[in-house]
Amino acid sequence: MSNTHSSTVLVPLDEPPVPVAVGVGIHGPAGHVDDFQLPDLWQFHLYDYEADLTVDGVAYEIRPGSVSLVPPGTPVRYRYRGRSEHLYVHLRLGAAAEPREVATVQHAGRQVALLEGQLRQALAAWPSTPGRAVAEVWAALWRVVELAPAQGGAAPATHAAVVAAVTFIEERLAEPLTVPEIARAAGVSHNHLTRLFRAATGETVIGYLRVRRMAQARHLLRASTLSIPAVAATVGIPDLQAFNKACRRELGASPRAVRADLGRQ
Repeated sequence: MSNTHSSTVLVPLDEPPVPVAVGVGIHGPAGHVDDFQLPDLWQFHLYDYEADLTVDGVAYEIRPGSVSLVPPGTPVRYRYRGRSEHLYVHLRLGAAAEPREVATVQHAGRQVALLEGQLRQALAAWPSTPGRAVAEVWAALWRVVELAPAQGGAAPATHAAVVAAVTFIEERLAEPLTVPEIARAAGVSHNHLTRLFRAATGETVIGYLRVRRMAQARHLLRASTLSIPAVAATVGIPDLQAFNKACRRELGASPRAVRADLGRQ
């Protein structure tokens, strides 16, 4: 990574953001280069691809799960490695007496699913329900701020039981999981895992499982030719009525609409 410029930004979050655009960007093909500079707007991106990114002279390698926050007036350049899709918000931020220092580009780690869920909710609400979109974007920005290591020290290590629980969940999304079962696999009690999980992720175990299932459902609906019943079974919600309700609640649309949205984009 180049050290020509700072690799952190100061983000004011005491006031709610003002989104101007919320969407899905699809770029490529391999080798294509795009240059962007928004004079008056922040750029907030969550990536689902690998590419080379340069922000104000600093080079980064982004990969699925990377997130970037770029201040107004900052030049950025993307060099794509193939079809490239990301969630984005272009927004204005107010002033703050004590803005938070955040890495310009970082990986969201185990927060990827939660961040994606928040930005998907913002996208579903935008622009018909702007208040909901603002709330989701603001919460997502705070989640990104909290990814950064504490000032003057390293980020605290994630408890081994949380790592084991996340691994267990990811390997068994299609199964009818319960918190006691996940806790046994992680080697701790139900209540202890609940406390550890919320401390590490800001989410309940069931909340994390729900977000991950729906993120996978969205991916399969858009990127595969699996039937809707097959997608539902693959993410552990074989009851089609329950799956339809979950999609509307978490993704903002029915399974058919989520799939059809790819064509419109």
